[in-house]
Amino acid sequence: MLRFFDSVISQRGALSRREWLRIGSVAGLGLNGAIQRACSADSELTPIPGFGRARSVILVFASGGQSQFETWDPKPRAPLDVRGEFGAISTATPGVALCEHLPRLARLTDRFTIVRSMSHDDLDHGSAAYLALTGQFHKNKSGNPSPAPDDLPTYGAVLKRVRPSDRFVSDAVHINGPAQVPEIVAPGQNAGLLGRAFEPLVLGDVTSGPIAMPGLDPHSGVPVERLSARLSLKETLERHSTAMGKNRRALETDHLYRQAYEMLSSRQCREAFNLNAEPVELRDRYGRHRSGQACLLARRLVEAGVPLITVIWNHTNRGQDSSPDVTDEYGWDTHNDIFHALKVHLLPRFDVSFSALVEDLDERGLLDETLLICMGEFGRAPQVALERRFTGVSPGRKHWPWVYSIVMAGAGVQRGAVVGASDRIGAYPATRSYGPWDVAATMFSALGIDPGKHYLDAFGQPKRITIGQPIGALYG
Repeated sequence: MLRFFDSVISQRGALSRREWLRIGSVAGLGLNGAIQRACSADSELTPIPGFGRARSVILVFASGGQSQFETWDPKPRAPLDVRGEFGAISTATPGVALCEHLPRLARLTDRFTIVRSMSHDDLDHGSAAYLALTGQFHKNKSGNPSPAPDDLPTYGAVLKRVRPSDRFVSDAVHINGPAQVPEIVAPGQNAGLLGRAFEPLVLGDVTSGPIAMPGLDPHSGVPVERLSARLSLKETLERHSTAMGKNRRALETDHLYRQAYEMLSSRQCREAFNLNAEPVELRDRYGRHRSGQACLLARRLVEAGVPLITVIWNHTNRGQDSSPDVTDEYGWDTHNDIFHALKVHLLPRFDVSFSALVEDLDERGLLDETLLICMGEFGRAPQVALERRFTGVSPGRKHWPWVYSIVMAGAGVQRGAVVGASDRIGAYPATRSYGPWDVAATMFSALGIDPGKHYLDAFGQPKRITIGQPIGALYG
């Protein structure tokens, strides 16, 4: 039965409720109660204007909890211990203000939408990162669990399961990863229960060498013909191994070998990762640092046809504890010293690099077919206070998932709009709230995939793509 389902789903991707029932009838097999309950949760998607508008999605993940007060939702009329030290500035959108340290982005608000009523109740980085990157809560809620084989898959793995693409050697790429909290790898970034064959391609520091992915430079002693011959020999040996088809680990290793071969032999792949092909002025415009060059590579991967790109804005959410003088190590987890960290290290780079990505995509005509998202795992508290158990000598803000802000642009999303609102002190939503599950549904809908459908995991069990609904208000 599982082989039958796998055969069908490999051809069709995700299955609707009607298709599940038809398969059960044709196969002469009754669906068990668990599958019936899962299938009954299938939604009939009401098409929204953004459905199928995106060829690619870029998710910029601001790991650590980006403060809404000091970015997208300042509260200049709130008491000082709520609004903080920074002022607010007017923007290209009448009536909308941003933090004073985001002047470039303030001039670009007419190209994106701010969602100011994001909300959930997961309080810690690890599990909240999992929620942000899978769209569902971790079983160890408000904790810092390590990645596990039975984790739900990250978005790129789900995409590869329901609609694999041949436009590039990988359907999903994570840049500047993996995200650490602050030193262990956060869950939610891998294929989990789908298995390693569905893992996104993960790149680290793309500024570390002449090409963003080390090892792709052609080796003069190993021409493409020799690589091809080596692959043919490997395939011949595997055909004589009867155990190969029964060994999941061997099959996953074989997939990794094939992916490596495709990358080494693909000129398109080598060119996509070659940041030196960009004009010097444009590389400078993005910023010659990890976050900036990661954003530039994301734009190049859109051009190369990658469906889903995740930019880990900062590889550690709190590296400033051990490296206070290294801006590349700073994350958005600003319990103490928040105003120094933001003013000197975080906001200037973010303003330069994220604005460059928005402008570059728009000026090349790519924003019309690319859904761009910037979000963290949660926001910061509506009170500035010193926390004794954290390093630092000046006040900061604690974790706050009950309301925070994100930004979305492109692929039919309104320009110059604000969706939702927080209350007068930025503590709770004042309007309808949205969760990471709704962002996930919006992403898959933008890619033309019904987010209410199901896929089969590696054990043949049906899993719903997302539990949320597309945010229709983004489209007016």
